[in-house]
Amino acid sequence: MQNFTIKDIENMCDIKAHTLRIWEQRYHFFKPKRTEGKQRYYENEDLKRLLRIAFLYHNGWKISKIAALTEEEIIASVLEVGKLSKDHQQFILTLLEAAIDFDEKAFHQILDELIEKFGMEEAISKICYPFLKRIGVLWMTNNVIPAQEHFSSYLIQHKIIAETDKLTASNDKHRQILLFTPDGEYHEMPLLFLNYMLKKWGWSTIYLGSNIKLQQVKEIVQQNPIEYIFTHIITNFTRFEIDDYFELLCQALPGKTIVASGASTLAATRTFVNLRLLKSDEAIYAFIKSKMTS
Repeated sequence: MQNFTIKDIENMCDIKAHTLRIWEQRYHFFKPKRTEGKQRYYENEDLKRLLRIAFLYHNGWKISKIAALTEEEIIASVLEVGKLSKDHQQFILTLLEAAIDFDEKAFHQILDELIEKFGMEEAISKICYPFLKRIGVLWMTNNVIPAQEHFSSYLIQHKIIAETDKLTASNDKHRQILLFTPDGEYHEMPLLFLNYMLKKWGWSTIYLGSNIKLQQVKEIVQQNPIEYIFTHIITNFTRFEIDDYFELLCQALPGKTIVASGASTLAATRTFVNLRLLKSDEAIYAFIKSKMTS
């Protein structure tokens, strides 16, 4: 059992703390526990109940109507609204509930159902990524629950690897693409998903992983007929400005096309002959699918 502050609840449910306190007093949704210092705290079941209430509230339900429902009716209403909703918030909610309880079996089952229903690409990009953003993994906010972060990202990463292993490897060894994140960049999940997508669209990939030194990249490139080097960068460098790193990369790998994506590319201002920046999801998908027309 984990305890949550009202700030955690505010960020997870997207409901202001002031509003939550009013709901507590007026509708008696729950009675928060208090520490010896009189600070409110909430437990797993409190958070899950509030997530369901917030889901209905954000879908236009009046809070007085929600307050009149039993817990079973709230759960049934969430399922019904989810069927009619054009977005994927209901599925994000189910992932959140499994993560809150560290329910690995349920989390795996939900992932399998999402992949079967929507396909791998949509399940990851439209549901898992927004879910991870919700708990702060991708954007490194201060309002995160670290244990749930690691639990969720670990399981999703392993699912991506498992689905990648099911793909048939390309025989095009003369047009290989190498994937890595630079030294100091530890966010591997986007790179794993890029590797999956590239393989799905017929690319022959060499996957190095995260936190890779430039010298290691150079050694691999010298030994293989690699045409493209793909790096994905989310965090800001402490040793280099992003433009300076791209300059080093382009100079170290002349004659190769450097492809870069991720939030840090938005700060790049300089251009290089052999550098191609993909600053949006649309640009990334267009590049991946260009293999079919080349």
